[in-house]
Amino acid sequence: MSFRWLSRPNASSGMGVADHTKNTFLELKRKKVHRYVIFKVDEGKKEVVVEKTGGPAESYDDFTAALPENDCRYAVYDYDFVTSDNCQKSKIFFIAWAPSSSRIRAKMLYATSRDRFRRELDGVHYEIQATDPTEMDLEVIKDRAH
Repeated sequence: MSFRWLSRPNASSGMGVADHTKNTFLELKRKKVHRYVIFKVDEGKKEVVVEKTGGPAESYDDFTAALPENDCRYAVYDYDFVTSDNCQKSKIFFIAWAPSSSRIRAKMLYATSRDRFRRELDGVHYEIQATDPTEMDLEVIKDRAH
């Protein structure tokens, strides 16, 4: 009897995170060189990689427009705001984007890899799971941040 299948990594633990991916997140968090970072799962490499970054001057609309309409992605967005007592603040949002129109296989892959990837991003304040743009509207971000 063979138990080889016991040693194979499952989908949730088998997805790696590229060093470049972690470093890009740290650039957003510490140096503020990116407004957002969009990540995708590279199935060939079995790791999460950076797909696109947005400069500090880009808007939330630029960010949402950069997400694919019919495919899953992970993203982080650095939201700047001013509090009621006039303090400049920043909150980092992790967004798991899984549109209803994306393939079931992609939804499963992103769902099973999300927790492990999310744990690699130390410094995220809020997490949002979105299946359509209204679930991650700027108003949602504002409400969560305040």
